[in-house]
Amino acid sequence: MPIKIYIDQGHNPENPNAGAEGNGVREQDISYEVGHALYDLLEADPNFEARLSRPTPDVVLGTSNSTSLAARVGDANSWGADWFISLHTNASENPSASGSEAFVYSASSPAYPLAEDILQWLRYETGLRTRGVFIRPGLYVLRKTAMPSILIEMGFISNPAEAALMSEEPERFAQGIYQGILQYFGLL
Repeated sequence: MPIKIYIDQGHNPENPNAGAEGNGVREQDISYEVGHALYDLLEADPNFEARLSRPTPDVVLGTSNSTSLAARVGDANSWGADWFISLHTNASENPSASGSEAFVYSASSPAYPLAEDILQWLRYETGLRTRGVFIRPGLYVLRKTAMPSILIEMGFISNPAEAALMSEEPERFAQGIYQGILQYFGLL
């Protein structure tokens, strides 16, 4: 039976719940493209079944930030996902801030070692440094999902080089996440 992975492409194409912008690119566009590329990789692998929160770029979920988050979590829970992966870009007032990081609900969650594997492979595929896995039980998508969940900050949209890499080569980020998933499940 395939492992069901819900890919949440963070943010909407417009408000409510639009994402960060930096260096001429938008978080919601990057998360959409990386999510779609990851979906294609997972769906081509018989070990997995994938679902997207935003199957097309113009999908708007919810009418506020809170209902947007609730729609994503509700869809994953009702689908019966085994794993939830939310894709985001980070932002900082410091344009030299860099790297990938991940957030999970608790250190004892199976999401923690999966997040470590994903960050390792993101580093291999993109060259971005790993900032680590952090515990964030207050994040809605980690707290309200019925399955192990990870929120990935793929890189900094406020960093010109990382913004360019994420927007121009989203498939490298998708490949890193996919390889991390394969490593976690012993499929490499």
